[in-house]
Amino acid sequence: MARRSKFTITYAPEMYKHLEWIELKYHRLVATTIKEQLSDTPARETRNRKPLEEPASFGATWELRFGPKNSFRVFYDVNHEEKAVSVLAIGVKKGNQLFIGGQEFEL
Repeated sequence: MARRSKFTITYAPEMYKHLEWIELKYHRLVATTIKEQLSDTPARETRNRKPLEEPASFGATWELRFGPKNSFRVFYDVNHEEKAVSVLAIGVKKGNQLFIGGQEFEL
């Protein structure tokens, strides 16, 4: 029998627009990493998964880093009572700049 995820993952509608700015060849990596990293223990801090010191402007309280040179950023929020993860934004970090949906955001 397949193991069920502890947390349900939902995606904000804007996140799909953010994904359009990421090269198509990375879409499978993004989907797989989100499922693997956020299904069981999304609120456990690791080397590449950290709580944000201040919530992001779009409401995220956690950040997941992955991909080539850790260039991808997934911003999400965790609801422990409902066992749900809300993926709110996906961005690409280039040098000291973070781009979400083609717009530059402050780090």
